[in-house]
Amino acid sequence: MTYDSPTYELVIGDRAYSSWSLRGWLLFDAFDIPVKTHSARLYTDEFPDLLKSYFPAKTAPTMRTPDGSVVPETIAIAEELATRHPDAGIWPSDPHARATARVLAAEMHAGFTALRSHCPMNLRVSYTDCKPTPEVLADLKRLETLWSWARQTTSSTTPWLCGAYSAADAFFAPVAARIAAYNLPVGPEAMLYVNAHLAHPSFRRWRAMGMVDGADQEFYRRDYPRRDWPGPVPLPARAVEGTDAVNTACPYSGKPVSHALEIYGRRFGFCNAFCRDKTAADAEAWPKFMALYHS
Repeated sequence: MTYDSPTYELVIGDRAYSSWSLRGWLLFDAFDIPVKTHSARLYTDEFPDLLKSYFPAKTAPTMRTPDGSVVPETIAIAEELATRHPDAGIWPSDPHARATARVLAAEMHAGFTALRSHCPMNLRVSYTDCKPTPEVLADLKRLETLWSWARQTTSSTTPWLCGAYSAADAFFAPVAARIAAYNLPVGPEAMLYVNAHLAHPSFRRWRAMGMVDGADQEFYRRDYPRRDWPGPVPLPARAVEGTDAVNTACPYSGKPVSHALEIYGRRFGFCNAFCRDKTAADAEAWPKFMALYHS
């Protein structure tokens, strides 16, 4: 079959919960590579039904290239994108930093099973304590060892592990989200790295969409005491009725306004509920909206 889509496609699961989907999407958004996403709800028939069009894939994320190649698994997606877009900066240009970044990504891809199991990613909540097991604490220690080693051996002077933000950082973004969500005990240096992820524009956009992307998944519910999300505090936006707004066209699509939100008494319009709600979740994550907001 000939496939003639002009853009990449990416199959993802629920944004609030699918840590692997987050990692795959960051490999596009954080490096300015356009992609069309197709999402399906985990633990339903939606997901296997969607993947029928992406044989032989069985997991999220799965990429399809503009020429029709189906590429599951984030390691493969990272390598293929880096080959096709050598100037995007997916891997560091310095050979030593690039080797270090690949070591980091490979261990993250294959390891830390205790942490993954005890603390499944949930971007909608944060807890005061999750009673981490000794195995989880050992995983955290290994993370701190890797992160410290990477910064030292590459002489990174940025918040990131190997210099500029790279695929290695995209691979650790879901772990940073877990540390934030479950208030896991890490040292000051590691916490600075976690905070860099929480403030990263692409991460903020993904989380904003995850906050409004479908109903809560019961599988991820935990009864631990809750606290506020420790990342940047969003602007106080709220959805409102009607279409009265300072703009007549959606800042994202350019389509006519059909939904609105309010921030500090000013009303802004959008072409659908999802555009409005993802903006209400974290307005400052969206440059096109902020350009309108500051106009």
